[in-house]
Amino acid sequence: MSDTQQDSTYATLRQWVTVGRFLPGERLKIRAVAEALGIGTMPVRAALLRLAAEGALTHSPNCGVSVPRLSKAEFDDVLQNRLLLEGEAAERGALRLSAADKAVLRSLLVVMAQALVAKDAKAYLDANETFHLVLYRAAGSPLLLNLIETVWLKVGPLSNQLFDDNAALGVLNDAHDDLMDALDAGDANAARCALERDLFVAGQFLRRACQKSDGPRRP
Repeated sequence: MSDTQQDSTYATLRQWVTVGRFLPGERLKIRAVAEALGIGTMPVRAALLRLAAEGALTHSPNCGVSVPRLSKAEFDDVLQNRLLLEGEAAERGALRLSAADKAVLRSLLVVMAQALVAKDAKAYLDANETFHLVLYRAAGSPLLLNLIETVWLKVGPLSNQLFDDNAALGVLNDAHDDLMDALDAGDANAARCALERDLFVAGQFLRRACQKSDGPRRP
């Protein structure tokens, strides 16, 4: 097993956790994950244990590796930290985005809107992650971005459950549109406010999912 393959496997599985490919309470079977990736079990095992060491997954000698469930108090703590970290990144990024970055963000808004109409959770969450990453990378702080991505691991497994509530589908993109307007205007404070509203609105639906989650399932 090469270091390159191990790092690549880790990066892929980390992103899968972030965008909700695995659900709260789900037990991850190494062989099944390896088959999905088309690789052997050794790099998958190493990557899952690394994610468990980071707190993104849980590992038990008797139960293997699984996705943790968040309590309401844990979720509230995660959301507060997201508001602080991502609000700061949005404010900084708003002042540094290039014209090309803004064009990418506009195209992603279209993809997200289409995904909401189609109720395509994967397409929406992938585009949403990219949208936020483009903005946050523009902030120019690798440390801030790393902290944000670490916090994302905590809430990612809940994200698919946004699509269980039709009310969420009607409002998820509203703050993104306001955020884009603020970015076009170069208004960093308005960008921060819109970003915080985006996280807060989505957070209310995710919190409900956290309360009622009773086991792994696929959307």
